[in-house]
Amino acid sequence: MPGPGRTPTVSAGRQVARFVALLGTLLLGMLLVPVLPLLADAGRRAAGRLWARAVLAALGVRLRVAGRLPDRRALLVANHVSWLDVLALLAGAPTQLLAKREVRGWPLIGSLAAAGGTIFVRRDRPRSLPETVGQVATALRAGGVVAVFPEGTTWCGTPARCGGMGRFRPAMFQAAIDAGTPVVPLSVRYRAGAAPGVTTAAAFLGRDSLWASVRRVLAVRDLVISLTVAGTLRSDAGADRRQLARAAESLVHRPGLAAGRRWSRGPARATSGALPGPATGPAASASAADPATGLELAA
Repeated sequence: MPGPGRTPTVSAGRQVARFVALLGTLLLGMLLVPVLPLLADAGRRAAGRLWARAVLAALGVRLRVAGRLPDRRALLVANHVSWLDVLALLAGAPTQLLAKREVRGWPLIGSLAAAGGTIFVRRDRPRSLPETVGQVATALRAGGVVAVFPEGTTWCGTPARCGGMGRFRPAMFQAAIDAGTPVVPLSVRYRAGAAPGVTTAAAFLGRDSLWASVRRVLAVRDLVISLTVAGTLRSDAGADRRQLARAAESLVHRPGLAAGRRWSRGPARATSGALPGPATGPAASASAADPATGLELAA
């Protein structure tokens, strides 16, 4: 957590105003719960996106997206820093989320998540994992974008403090392989005002209470969430989920490595490919091997 004076803050009056605005968005969320199941998929996604943007605005948080987020048939994999990550993903792309089953029991948030089509995973029952992987694969085959946090828990988001970032667990990458959809690594970073570097003010770690985290976010001046599309991994049948996880982890932890580039590997394992949608230009011929994964990075 940031020490005193390291993160620019707003006045107490501004914090109160933000809190009142937040309560208003939560009330709006309560009104959405019975409506969402009545909407078509596109309507649910649009409503969720607008609500998430309203919550971020109430908190005084800005969202910046670098790169093109997918709008269909893709597995989004991101590092996990805060509860704000979920709002940022919902605000930035038409995303179906994977969440721990405990979220289903949270007041309001659990109801909103269920009504919005969230897939819940039971972390205390490893035997149920193949069923969850199957649910994610089904959603991908249906043309959806599913977002997961393969680290499995939150990390502070900077290597210099509080543990940095976690390893990507490979299980959910199997869903992309089974569905034949791209894996899109996404880097999540937080910055505050003109303060240099990444801030840990939004980090939500094990000993934190949700209220303490919310209060900290309410106080930060000019908190910015940056979502960086760090590359695209296309998996063919028979690809190795562990290798995909390592490649995605490398791209997320080092997002500058993938700027303007695509991943490929030999014959039909993890092959390069553009995101679904309009073409973004021809691939260049130069290439280099990434030492962390053994995959070829095509320039």
